[in-house]
Amino acid sequence: MTTNTTLLARRSAAVARGVATAFPVFAGKAEGAEIWDVEGRRYIDFAAGIAVLNTGHRHPKVIAAAKQQLDAYTHTAFQVLPYEPYVALCERLNALAPFSGEAKSLLFSTGAEAVENAIKIAKAATGRPGIIAFAGSFHGRTAMTMALTGKVAPYKHKFGLSPAGVFHVPFPATPLDVDVSDALRALQLLFRADIAPSDVAAIIIEPVQGEGGFWPAPTELLAELRKICDTHGIVLIADEVQTGFARTGKMFGIEHSGIEPDIITVAKALGGGFPLSGVIGRAAIMDAAEPGGLGGTYAGNPVACAAALAVLDIIKDEGLVARANEIGATMHAALERMSQRNDAVPMASIRGPGAMVAFDIVTRRGTNTPDADTTKRVVQAALGHGLVLLSCGVFGNTIRLLCPLTISDAQLKEGLDLLERALVSANA
Repeated sequence: MTTNTTLLARRSAAVARGVATAFPVFAGKAEGAEIWDVEGRRYIDFAAGIAVLNTGHRHPKVIAAAKQQLDAYTHTAFQVLPYEPYVALCERLNALAPFSGEAKSLLFSTGAEAVENAIKIAKAATGRPGIIAFAGSFHGRTAMTMALTGKVAPYKHKFGLSPAGVFHVPFPATPLDVDVSDALRALQLLFRADIAPSDVAAIIIEPVQGEGGFWPAPTELLAELRKICDTHGIVLIADEVQTGFARTGKMFGIEHSGIEPDIITVAKALGGGFPLSGVIGRAAIMDAAEPGGLGGTYAGNPVACAAALAVLDIIKDEGLVARANEIGATMHAALERMSQRNDAVPMASIRGPGAMVAFDIVTRRGTNTPDADTTKRVVQAALGHGLVLLSCGVFGNTIRLLCPLTISDAQLKEGLDLLERALVSANA
């Protein structure tokens, strides 16, 4: 009989240890907001494959679209023989672009690929070498995106010096005691001390930091970045890999600010469980690269494109943008109530737009002192109760809630009840 224990032993023997796994539990099947492991135990999913499954596990329309495409063809390489699903998806993404004017898109397979190519496009458009990112950010694990990521451990540890030309400034976040004025002062200091604005190709920012702890980028900061980019001819990139496609209660997270970026990167929820990513940008910028300079063998796979077209239909037809806000309101109310319990672990800074919600575990109520050890206990306790839950944050003390947007009210309540049990049992 296949068990979690036997599979874990096989994994340890066969898989390089650099790929971490949060839990020693192997998936057997999944549907909607539920997962069953190989031993038949059921879990409510508050991770959604790290915000990939906004439309839930195996949504019938996604599966039907993928099966239909499988019956036609699975691969030609878009650079060899193009196909309609790629073009149709780019048309749909261009229509959704959160900026005015003509847009163009191109497709890849992973979020890191999308970010890497957005940087390439910005450099081609400006003829400049420098990139500015933010501390606490996560943009990927390739050489360039690892350099952009504002966190050393575990993403840069043992991998040597990052590619040159990438600079970081502080990101406004309560635990770091950094506000917007601090971030902007650091940016101006960077311009005086390390790189002239005329040498900067792009500034890249997550509308809501993901791995950094679900801290929304303040509108004041985004507005100032837009002004700086306009003044100096810098491309403003919004990394929407985790925030895109209804997760934050808008189609894209940047839309909460009213600020228009020049390029956005998308992935995760776009493919509905299939590997797919993209770059959407202003047409003049997107056309800066020469033919052949962009692409990839599997980039924009036709099966993934068909699934993504179904995802966009589901978001519209099932009202998932509004549903994200309903879920978020329910989560915020439940967390506020939980935070008042004296028998639960101390909580702080409940935050997040739409259904991208988080809170911190701290050592004592009324403080922001992080407690990473207790956070780990909460996550493990949740799994024991039947809830898949993830942590994140610069100090490892943030609990993030990322349930599918198609979750039922009953399953959402069940998941929150399980979370509350975990917060209490971890305090015992």
